[in-house]
Amino acid sequence: MLRYISYDIVFREIPEEVTLAVNLTGCPYRCRGCHSPHLQEDVGDELTAATLSALLDTYGDAVTCVCFMGGDGAPDEVMYLASLVRQAHKKTAWYSGSPTIFAEAPSVFDYIKAGPYIESLGGLDSPTTNQRLYRTRNGKLEKLSIRNCLSRPEKS
Repeated sequence: MLRYISYDIVFREIPEEVTLAVNLTGCPYRCRGCHSPHLQEDVGDELTAATLSALLDTYGDAVTCVCFMGGDGAPDEVMYLASLVRQAHKKTAWYSGSPTIFAEAPSVFDYIKAGPYIESLGGLDSPTTNQRLYRTRNGKLEKLSIRNCLSRPEKS
């Protein structure tokens, strides 16, 4: 069962999007120095299709993207809910702590952040981070640079 503890409208998590960020609980990774350790607990309300639909109805066109913050303990449920978001003509994003990207994820998400938080390397805004944010286009991953806030693909 997928649970959430809170949600908020955010402007920084996904470049150029007004994002409804849904904070999912039950994170299996237990990263040292985690900025949201309360999300490691299995608490909160069940996130169902009906709950998500109600949130989308509440915010309507005010949001352009829905970002699932966590949910690695139930990836199939996260991907199912993301497919419903897409049917509502919103972009989809997933902030995952997984060191690898789930194989099916690029077909469901417009943006994927992958990588566990490693305290000594810092988060996405750190030049030494191991975490990566990708945009998907035609099923392919394109790495984005968040550090300089340009929201453009990095050149390899």
